[in-house]
Amino acid sequence: MWMENKPDLLQENIDLQKIVADKDDIISAQEKSLQNKEKRIRILEEYILSLQQKQFGSSSEKQDVIQSELVFTEAEDTAEAEVPEQADAFADATVVAEHKRKKKRASIPKELPRIEIIHDLPEGQKCCPHDGAELKPIGFESHEQLDIIPASVRVLHHKRLKYACPCCENYLVTARKPSQPIEKSIASPGLLAHIATQKYVDALPLYRQTEIFKRIGVEMDRTTLANWMVRCGAIVQPLINLIHERMLEQAILHADETRVQVLNETGRAAETQSFMWVLRSTQPACAAVLYHYDPTRSGKVITELLHDFDGALMTDGYAAYNAPCEKNSITHLACWAHARRKFIEAQKIQKAGKTGKADQAIAFIQQLYGIEKSIKDKTPEEKYQLRQTQSLPMLQKIKAWLDKSIAHALPQSLIGKALHYLHEQWPKLICYVESGDYPIDNNAAENAIRPFVIGRKNWLFSASPKGAAASANLYSVIETAKANGLEPYTYLRKVFSELPQATSLEQIEALLPWNVKSGVD
Repeated sequence: MWMENKPDLLQENIDLQKIVADKDDIISAQEKSLQNKEKRIRILEEYILSLQQKQFGSSSEKQDVIQSELVFTEAEDTAEAEVPEQADAFADATVVAEHKRKKKRASIPKELPRIEIIHDLPEGQKCCPHDGAELKPIGFESHEQLDIIPASVRVLHHKRLKYACPCCENYLVTARKPSQPIEKSIASPGLLAHIATQKYVDALPLYRQTEIFKRIGVEMDRTTLANWMVRCGAIVQPLINLIHERMLEQAILHADETRVQVLNETGRAAETQSFMWVLRSTQPACAAVLYHYDPTRSGKVITELLHDFDGALMTDGYAAYNAPCEKNSITHLACWAHARRKFIEAQKIQKAGKTGKADQAIAFIQQLYGIEKSIKDKTPEEKYQLRQTQSLPMLQKIKAWLDKSIAHALPQSLIGKALHYLHEQWPKLICYVESGDYPIDNNAAENAIRPFVIGRKNWLFSASPKGAAASANLYSVIETAKANGLEPYTYLRKVFSELPQATSLEQIEALLPWNVKSGVD
C-alpha cells in the first residue's frame, strides 16, 4: 500500500519544491524591486535637496574645508577598502590659499580737470582778536570732491556750402559731407555710440533709455532706437568678418553657447529658445570675442564657425563640439571647471559633517589648479615640463581613483552623474598637459559670455532675428575692444565716424581693436 502511495508522495514533494522555488523567485523579485525603489527614493531625495540648494542655498563654489585634512565617512565609501590610499592621496596636497578681496577706497583720477573754489574769511575776521593786527595768509587746507554734470545734448548743424561760377553761371558745386553711419538720420556717431554703450555695456534696455532722454528734454521712440541698433549691427559687419578670420588663424580658441529668446521668428513660437554662440581668443596678438546668433543649438552652427580652424578648441561637455573637432582634426580640450562644478553640486546635498567622494574629487582638482597657479608666470616650455612632472602623475592618481569609485555609485545620483561625466570627458580633460599653451578650463569663454547673460536679465528677449544678429555683432565689437584695453564708447564713436568712410581693406583693418591705440580720440 505504501508502494501504491509513493508516486503521490513524490509528486507532492515535487509540487512543494516548485512552490518553494516560486516563493524564492517572488521574494527575490520583491527584494530586487525594493532595492530599485530604495535607489529611486534616494535619487528623488537628492533631486529635492538639489532643487532646495539651487533655490535657497549659496551659488558660490568657494571651498572652506582644507582638502588635505578630509576624513571619509560616507556610507558608500565604507565598502571600498580605499581609506589608506585616500589618505596618501592627500598627504602631499597643494592647499590653495583663500582669496581675500582688498577694500578699495574711492579715488579721484589725477588727469581730471580741477576747478579751484577758494573759501576765505570775511573781512571782519581778518584781524587778530588779541592785538588787532591784520592776519596774513600762511597756507591752506585742501579737500577734493568728485563732481559730475548730467549728460548734455547738443545739435550738430551741418551746412554744405554751395559755390557757383560768377562768369558763366553754368557751374555749381556743393561741399561734400562725410558719410554718416545712418544717412538722413538725426543720429550722430556719438549718439549711436552712447545708446549702444548703454545697452550692451551697461545692460540698460532701450525703453529705460527713452525715459532718461525724456528727463533731459529729448523725446525718443524705443522702436527708433531699436532700428538704429539694427543698422549699427550691419555697419560693423566688415569688422566682424575680419575678427572672425583672424580668430581662425589662432592656435587656441574657447567656445560656449547660451540661450536667447527671439519673439518674431518665422515658423517658431515666441517662447522657443534660440542660442547665442561665443568664440574667444586669448592670444596677445588677437584678443577677441565673437558672438554669433542662431535659432538652433545644432552642431552645424559651430562646424560653420570653425570651418578653417585646425588648432585646439576648449569647450564644455556639449556633444555638438565633437563633430567639427573630428572633421578638422582639432585638438579637443575639456573644461576642468565644469567637471569640478558637478562634484560641488553633489557635495552641497551631503549631510552636515559628512564627507565623501565629492570632497575627494574636489580636492584632487584643487591640486591640479594649485599646480597651474604656481606655474602661471612660466614660459610655455617651462609650463609643459612642469605639467609633465607634476600634473601628469596627479592625473594618473585621479584616474585610478575614478575607475574604482565609478563602480560603486548610483548612475542617476548626483555623485554618479559627476563621476560618469568625468569618465566620459577624461580623454579631453587630460589633453591640456600636452602643451604649455593649453588652458585648463573654459573660464575665458564663460567670462566672455557673461556680459550677454547680464544684459539678457534686463532686456529679456530680442524682438526679431535681425535684432539678435545686430546684438551679436555689437557685443562682439564691444567685448573685443574691452579685451584690448579700449574704452567702449570712445571706440564705438570712432568706428561709427570712420567706418562709413572706409573705402579699402587697409582702412577697415586700421579700425580693428588691436590696431587702435588705447588713447584714441
